[in-house]
Amino acid sequence: MYDRHEKVMELLRKNKSLKVSTVTKMFGVSTETVRRDLEYLEKEGYLRRVRGGAVLDDINSTEMNFTLRETKNIDEKRELAEIATRYVTEGQSIALDVSTTNTEFAKALKKKFQRLTILTNSLVIANELAEMPYYTIILPGGVLRNEELCMVGHLTEDFFKGFSIDTFYMSISGISLTEGLTDYGLGEYQVKMKILESSRNCIVLADSSKFDVASLLKVCHFDRIDRIITDSKLSNKVHQKYTKEGIEIVNK
Repeated sequence: MYDRHEKVMELLRKNKSLKVSTVTKMFGVSTETVRRDLEYLEKEGYLRRVRGGAVLDDINSTEMNFTLRETKNIDEKRELAEIATRYVTEGQSIALDVSTTNTEFAKALKKKFQRLTILTNSLVIANELAEMPYYTIILPGGVLRNEELCMVGHLTEDFFKGFSIDTFYMSISGISLTEGLTDYGLGEYQVKMKILESSRNCIVLADSSKFDVASLLKVCHFDRIDRIITDSKLSNKVHQKYTKEGIEIVNK
């Protein structure tokens, strides 16, 4: 499977600009599909759309993926992270996949719990929690994905098969009634799926900007998760639309 979003960003980092026609020929997809991809990437802060294509803004491209996202919607991420700590119990074993949202969640956990077992493929999260003397931090082997500071690959995926995890706190890029829960980044996605398979419960952490958005890779339907935790900026209209479908959303 080929991740168009990642390939688009690779081309942009190399050439600083990209034409829609180039992407349509490369992937054999429609112009409208490429435009939707560029709209999504622009919304996420990765590029700026221009007539006929997109350009890379004057941002250090080696730091874009993780560092740029760290500052996006930071207040909302901190708010939902505090809410999420209500569902954690002392001594529990939980899993956190790589994301800036889960990094904020890790910071919130340190303030409230003394003993936890945490499985993660994120070096940033592991480093954040390393100062906690009674936390057991379990990291997989695998291939280091430099831009995201996380472990991916078959070794990482196989590692998570050997665990029975209480709750997976799963980050996500898109939440849509029609498409379910979606994400991008093929390597991280494959690890996410293995963690989900090894977890008895799953709570989604996603700020309000992720609603009514569909990303490239389908993770699961809503019946596989227990609830979604988001921030108070989620509109009542959107909240009601999802809860009417039986989806539990907590944002206060």
